[in-house]
Amino acid sequence: MNHFRRLLFTLVVAIFSYTAARSATESRQLRYAQPAAHWTEALPVGNGRLGAMVFGGATSEHLQLNEATLWSGAPREWNNPGAREILPQVRAAIFAGDYLKAGELCKKMQGPYNQSYQPLGDLHLEFSGAAGATGYERTLDLDRAVATVRYQVNGATFTREVFSSFPDQVIVVRLTCDQPKHISFTASADSLLRYSVQTDGAKALILRGKAPVQVDPSYLGSENPIRYDDGANPEGMTFDLHVRVLAEGGSVTNGGSTLAVNQADAVTLILSAGTSFNGYEKSPGREGRDATVETLRPLNAATPRAYAELLARHEADYRALFGRVSLDLGRAPGAAARSTEERLQHFVQGEPDPELSALLFDYGRYLLIASSRPGGQPANLQGIWNDSMRPPWSSNLTININTEMNYWPAEVTNLAECHEPLFDFIGQLAANGAKTAAVNYGAHGWVSHHNADLWRQSAPVGNYGYGDPVWANYAMSGPWLCQHLWEHYAFSGDKKFLRDTAWPLMKGSAEFYLDWLIDDGHGHLVTAPSTSPELGFLLPDGKKATVSMATTMDMAIIWDLFSNCLDTARVLDADHEFAAKIAAARAKLFPMQIGAQGRLQEWFQDFTEQEVHHRHVSHLFGVYPGRQITPATPKYFAAAKKALEIRGDDGTGWSLGWKINFWARFRDGDHAYLLIKNLLRPVGNTSDTNYRGGGGVYPNLFDAHPPFQIDGNFAFTAGVAEMLVQSHLGEIHLLPALPSAWPTGSVRGLRARGGFEVTLLSWREGHLVRAEIRSTQGGPCTIRDGEKTVTRPTKAGESFTYEPAAK
Repeated sequence: MNHFRRLLFTLVVAIFSYTAARSATESRQLRYAQPAAHWTEALPVGNGRLGAMVFGGATSEHLQLNEATLWSGAPREWNNPGAREILPQVRAAIFAGDYLKAGELCKKMQGPYNQSYQPLGDLHLEFSGAAGATGYERTLDLDRAVATVRYQVNGATFTREVFSSFPDQVIVVRLTCDQPKHISFTASADSLLRYSVQTDGAKALILRGKAPVQVDPSYLGSENPIRYDDGANPEGMTFDLHVRVLAEGGSVTNGGSTLAVNQADAVTLILSAGTSFNGYEKSPGREGRDATVETLRPLNAATPRAYAELLARHEADYRALFGRVSLDLGRAPGAAARSTEERLQHFVQGEPDPELSALLFDYGRYLLIASSRPGGQPANLQGIWNDSMRPPWSSNLTININTEMNYWPAEVTNLAECHEPLFDFIGQLAANGAKTAAVNYGAHGWVSHHNADLWRQSAPVGNYGYGDPVWANYAMSGPWLCQHLWEHYAFSGDKKFLRDTAWPLMKGSAEFYLDWLIDDGHGHLVTAPSTSPELGFLLPDGKKATVSMATTMDMAIIWDLFSNCLDTARVLDADHEFAAKIAAARAKLFPMQIGAQGRLQEWFQDFTEQEVHHRHVSHLFGVYPGRQITPATPKYFAAAKKALEIRGDDGTGWSLGWKINFWARFRDGDHAYLLIKNLLRPVGNTSDTNYRGGGGVYPNLFDAHPPFQIDGNFAFTAGVAEMLVQSHLGEIHLLPALPSAWPTGSVRGLRARGGFEVTLLSWREGHLVRAEIRSTQGGPCTIRDGEKTVTRPTKAGESFTYEPAAK
């Protein structure tokens, strides 16, 4: 009897464990009951370099493909020597109060538009005998980073798996059936770029192509927006795509530009792509690498590996990153059994679904791993996924917030390695930015502006006078990017990184702003020209202006840079003379102002904004991601909160994501959750730019500006982390903004500044239950639990537990 009971107990535990594990896995899946009809329904896979959007049809499969270095153009001259002569005129107009004249003069300081991220091509599989499919299911498993399609035809179950492997640098497609000789299809490939297709016998499809030398931005009306170089020594990126077909059973035949698989038991397709990109400073047409060689190297290395080995290597690599953090916000009965689209519809109608928020949190971490890996390019406006030759805003690196926003979750959600491409980008941008600083402004150090691209364009865009200065002449991206360098040190305590990588770049940026700042005649240092992205103001006569001086965002970003520089000099015990200059300049920065409505002013004067509910909330930089406006500055903290209330709770997708972080810093979890609900609104499939229609998410959970911008996904993930753990004030604040919608839950693996990891944080009925903290660097650790703080010493590698005292 005892043996039977033990056996029964073991069986019950096993069933419970299996059910729990299955539930956890299903909760981290995007699930659909039909193939994707639109690009924003397709499911993304990526390895930081190669990306695919998987449509998942039963009768036909479509993989839309990207390679991170495939851009139009080449290095070129973008600096404007005339800007140096215009700058004093701009400043004179500003100090005279002629802001309209200042704006017109700023246009003369612009350079060319930057280049555009390009689509690689498309793989099409046309299946025979697949009509009448039933039991269709399409999923993206965030635990495995595998997209799966499964359906039945005449009693046979077909399964298709797609993943993009970082260790093997290929995309893998696996087609199987539970009955032999049932897999038959024709494979073809094409591209929007100039291309040709051939076959390598019956082994592979080969697509070769070339990118344009110039692609104008989608918002620029041009008679000839896409231009190729057909000269004797042509410029422009070249690229290869190879699709190797490995069939088990059956036959593979060559159709000239297609391959046909007939009656195979299983098939593995291995996709590899490469470009002639040879560095941001080299011509891809004249100094480029051999795209074929770059494509064949990983392909030939991956081909001998069995599918099971390719999958195992991919999963082990991915899980080593993704598995560091797990979030449980509770369950809603029946929600996980619904498709993702159904869940969105039920949620927007008011049904609770805390798992949906956790899924979108996990999705942001998945997308960062998929679009930004060491040695590669930083995530652009669309990560690495783009299906258009003229994508929205060129799918570029928009560095007046969007690129920075992409990396907000990197440190706090334990993906510091994914931050590395941004650090490389900053170093390369600074090299070009030093030339821009000298040529355009006669200044030391380095500067960058609103847009950048693969070639690290550092000068203002605008096509020499056609860009609106409210965005084109933005000159504050450098110090904002430098904040990421400091944050990496703040979370990791890596002094070698701080000394060798971060400090030279931070110091170079500070050198520029020591030159750029000027005295306003009243003892304050100001920026001039200055804009508040991307919003203008009204003059007393009702006219619209954009350029003035000392916008609140400018001053906050420079305060942040100077503060981080001072902390760096202290940590490294170095550059004390330079630090003294920084300290003196910081003390003279134009101070924040509070306007007549009790809100933090956006401009140096209490101007009326052109649009009250504008998507940008630039003047609140000091709240988040900065650390200047905090409860320790109550007057400005209250004024900033008032400004956010006036701006409103709607906006484009990425704007909603930023506001979640603001409300988290204001320690108002329920208001942050209101923004979460707004961001989780389903948006129809549209590529139209829509500033006023309200943001949300597409069926595949891509952030909808609209159109698609990935920064909102990343801001959401960072915002959820900020609601649960904050550490910007020198203490680990547990559950600073927990909403009532998540009364019970837990999170594992979030990181905190000072070199700490919150290995466990659990709460019940809205109250903290337990926290486990691991110290990576040693030193004092201060825990804040509501109004209570506890400080204790730690040693490197030590873990300890915090539990609230019984009430």
